[in-house]
Amino acid sequence: MSVLKISNRTARHLWLSINGLAETPIGALDLDSLITSLGFVQLDTIQVVSRAHHHILWSRNQNYREQGLDRHLAKDRAVFEHFTHDASVLPMQFLPMWQRQFRRMREKVGRSSWYGKHLDPIHLDAIRRRIAEEGPLSTHDFDTKIQGEREMWKRPPHKIGLDYLWYAGELATCHRDGFTKYYDLAERVFPDDLRLQEVPDREQIDWLCHAALDRIGVGTQGEIRKFWDATDVSEVADWADRHAARLVPVEIQSADGGWTKALAAPDIEDRIANLTQPTSRLRILNPFDPAIRDRARLKRLFGFEYTVEMFVPAAKRVWGYYVYPMLEGDRLVGRIEVKADRKQGCLSVQKLWWEPGVRTSAQRRKKLDGELDRLARLVGVSDVVWQLIAK
Repeated sequence: MSVLKISNRTARHLWLSINGLAETPIGALDLDSLITSLGFVQLDTIQVVSRAHHHILWSRNQNYREQGLDRHLAKDRAVFEHFTHDASVLPMQFLPMWQRQFRRMREKVGRSSWYGKHLDPIHLDAIRRRIAEEGPLSTHDFDTKIQGEREMWKRPPHKIGLDYLWYAGELATCHRDGFTKYYDLAERVFPDDLRLQEVPDREQIDWLCHAALDRIGVGTQGEIRKFWDATDVSEVADWADRHAARLVPVEIQSADGGWTKALAAPDIEDRIANLTQPTSRLRILNPFDPAIRDRARLKRLFGFEYTVEMFVPAAKRVWGYYVYPMLEGDRLVGRIEVKADRKQGCLSVQKLWWEPGVRTSAQRRKKLDGELDRLARLVGVSDVVWQLIAK
């Protein structure tokens, strides 16, 4: 079979199209379709401007507002929370294909030294019983204390138990109050017609791999596996062997001119033929946006090196605590450090860096001002205040 060669420019356009970043982010909001097309949306506690999950959805449709995802989870039951590569929301319709991931996470967490030594069956039964009798509870409804010396990431026994039962699929996120998670029995959150479906493991693996490839368009076996982080290396290799006849071998040109061998979805040529020029709008992306979370792929396709530095000691940071990449057309053109002060009603721009070779024209600054104004509206503040510009 001949190998399809995909130029770097085409690969960028394909990646942005697949990630919902090629079109202008306007029009009627269909949250179901948006989340389903992405596959999942990563959750994150940090709120510098807007939390990652809200920002990610807003970047694709700027009619989205922060209350939308909470309603989708708690009222509509259209999504559920669980663990992909990190805590995420997934379409509820995916639940039958997530049963093995509940099992994988139960086994992984159960045998980890950090969790395993604190998993007391009597304590777990007590948690189950309280939630069954009292209804949804948060970690604040329990009062066990951290055992031994306080260390980073240490959790009290009740938090460890709640996490374990959530990973295992016995508990589910019922709703959130702010960002506080309320746990309920899975059978009271998940619809029976989806929860009770029994899908063979191989069928789940096949679905996970095909669905991942569909959502990245082209990728190596490693990138296919990393998309959900719900399969093992050997499982993806076996899937690729069994489905070789319908997978399209490709080579993707990198930003530096090199080539990477990969696999593509069966309709890859149609996808490429239907690509259009990405919008020239300048967008401020969240650090956990799915289009940029694979840093190696980001550098390979866009020549943009990016690291989140919130866990790096302040003195060792190159850029800053929470720095947002800026996308314009099919290029990452810079980075910006911006914070929302909701009490004062303003969005504060603290630092700005343009990438080498990017001209700081009046038109580009006007685009950035427009995006900052839109971002301010997302979080309900009225003013954008420039405090410091680093070139």
